Amino acid sequence: MPLSDFAIHAHGLTKQFGQHTAVDRLDLTVPRGSMFGLLGPNGAGKSTTLSMITGLLRPDAGLVTVNGVSVWPDPTAVKAGIGVVPENLLLFERLSAREFLSYVGRFRHMTDESIDARTNDLLAVLDLESADDKLITDFSMGMRKKISLAAALLHAPPLLILDEPFESVDPVSQRSIRQILDQLLDAGGTVVLSSHVMATVEELCDWAAIMHHGQLLRHGPMSEVRAGQRLDDVFAQTIGSDALPPTRLDWLNTFAAEPENRSGAEL
Repeated sequence: MPLSDFAIHAHGLTKQFGQHTAVDRLDLTVPRGSMFGLLGPNGAGKSTTLSMITGLLRPDAGLVTVNGVSVWPDPTAVKAGIGVVPENLLLFERLSAREFLSYVGRFRHMTDESIDARTNDLLAVLDLESADDKLITDFSMGMRKKISLAAALLHAPPLLILDEPFESVDPVSQRSIRQILDQLLDAGGTVVLSSHVMATVEELCDWAAIMHHGQLLRHGPMSEVRAGQRLDDVFAQTIGSDALPPTRLDWLNTFAAEPENRSGAEL
């Protein structure tokens, strides 16, 4: 497939921190118009990979193109076509929701009229209207996640990269977010979703990749990655966790004992 068919194309991507290789010669392709799930245990290199793809972290080696444009010659230009909800939500705590989105919109060189109209729409669909003038420092974790998503969507990017977008978000808002993602995909956009919740990735994504120790172990259409199995089983097999001995906590059986036989039963 030509590069123009890929929202993301990474080749030989490598990043070291001291003696630790966080990402090791990684090759990754994300087809345009796909919902792509990036999976891996903690420390697999997912966040480092996404940081290099989005121009936030310069790789030690390798090349990345986003929407057909090489990232590192001009990362600022590439970022204009990306919306990101990162793992660590670094927000302007002393701004209100509306002020924050206004700042983001002006940073994106949007008109005031467009910023106001889109802010109204996003606050409504993400159930943040009641927090319009509330300072972000007083937001719950779920509200912080939603205002970060609103900021990522404000300029209508063709590529959206989300790190655990449903974490701490209530079920009603999760449903709204899924509808937003469906609308973006229907318009030809691409979504990269990094999550530890296998059921969510299996339900939403049509492509997937599994990382471990900085390397890509599986990569392709969801049906090929799953190969007729549940995604969590494939994940466990791929990273080798299904070969680990079962955890034995026999001392938990003490809770089945009679109250007088339990240590510290009386308070």
